[in-house]
Amino acid sequence: MAAPSPGPREVLAPSPEAGRRAATSSSSRRGILWRLRDKQSRLGLFEISPGHELHGLTCMMQAGLWAATQVSVDHPLMGLPSQEDFSEVLTQVHEGFELGTLAGPAFARLRRSLGLAEEDYQAALGPGGPYLQFLSTSKSKASFFLSHDQRFFLKTQRRREVRVLLAHLPRYVQHLQRHPHSLLARLLGVHSLRVAQGKKKYFIIMQSVFYPAGRISERYDIKGCEVSRWVEPAPEGSPLVLVLKDLNFQGKTINLGPQRSWLLRQMELDTTFLRELNVLDYSLLMALQCLHEDERGQGSCLIFRMARSVQGAQGPEEPEAQNRRLLPDAPNALHILDGPEQRYFLGLVDLATVYGLRKRLEHLWKTLRYPGRTFSTVSPARYARRLCQWVEEHTE
Repeated sequence: MAAPSPGPREVLAPSPEAGRRAATSSSSRRGILWRLRDKQSRLGLFEISPGHELHGLTCMMQAGLWAATQVSVDHPLMGLPSQEDFSEVLTQVHEGFELGTLAGPAFARLRRSLGLAEEDYQAALGPGGPYLQFLSTSKSKASFFLSHDQRFFLKTQRRREVRVLLAHLPRYVQHLQRHPHSLLARLLGVHSLRVAQGKKKYFIIMQSVFYPAGRISERYDIKGCEVSRWVEPAPEGSPLVLVLKDLNFQGKTINLGPQRSWLLRQMELDTTFLRELNVLDYSLLMALQCLHEDERGQGSCLIFRMARSVQGAQGPEEPEAQNRRLLPDAPNALHILDGPEQRYFLGLVDLATVYGLRKRLEHLWKTLRYPGRTFSTVSPARYARRLCQWVEEHTE
């Protein structure tokens, strides 16, 4: 099937009512035990329900994303993206707002390459259930949401950050093709939202690193430095779910056993790629989950659960760089690494900060402000080297 024509297009959006009715019908068939389990897994998260200040915004996002995904449901795309796929902008006009889909065909092809069915993606992000909000420890002014099943993560972005992501998108896709076990978070869509005649707001969608979240006990955001890298933990018994930072992890170790060498090599490959893009200030997200008895050890891994491997692109150079490994047959397996006793969720996120003039000036100011201390704003080469060193020092 021919790819959509490149450049801006504006169309009247289809109604998401059919999707809403299907989701409502499915929800009514769920048993009480399923709903109780679902509620338990949402501890520390807040439903954006009627009355919430962001309810109107998220309802527009859901309706818009349902219609946007319907385009790729109706016209499935196969194969690798073309140059035109990366430049297409589709604007769908809804009642009261417009939703733009940037590089839609390129992202549709990427989702397909990850084994993600468009219908599942549409159902999770559409009007079937409220988005979830959590208390972020980030210093940015961005808004953060999760889909109702917690599988997808949505974050508002500045326009300049979106430009960076789209400029790097072809190389990002190539990197994932060459290194399918990459730790880079899987970016699944970039959109704009304009309410009435107001200013456009931009947001991205990515696969959540912390999924499935049911048994996760600790979450961390690691940058490999110390300035502003402490979060006051939630009080004992608090329902809040906080993402802690570098200084909270002091004295702790990631015990990976034979998987350690793979992680160190993949960190080197991914941070080298980000350094080449002149990017810094990204984070290594990490979460911990105790393994059940029948999940521990390589032998039991193969006996009690299926394992699979993702094959990298074959090339004459650096065949060892493919980092093939056995993956648990579990959701989000590409972000999962099992040690002898614990399961670790790992992913590199926030890939849109370029080391330009603004960051160079910030580096000079922080050098004077924090003499002898480590902070996040350093050159991309130093940032990559320091984060890899942190992983090496905190793993065994």
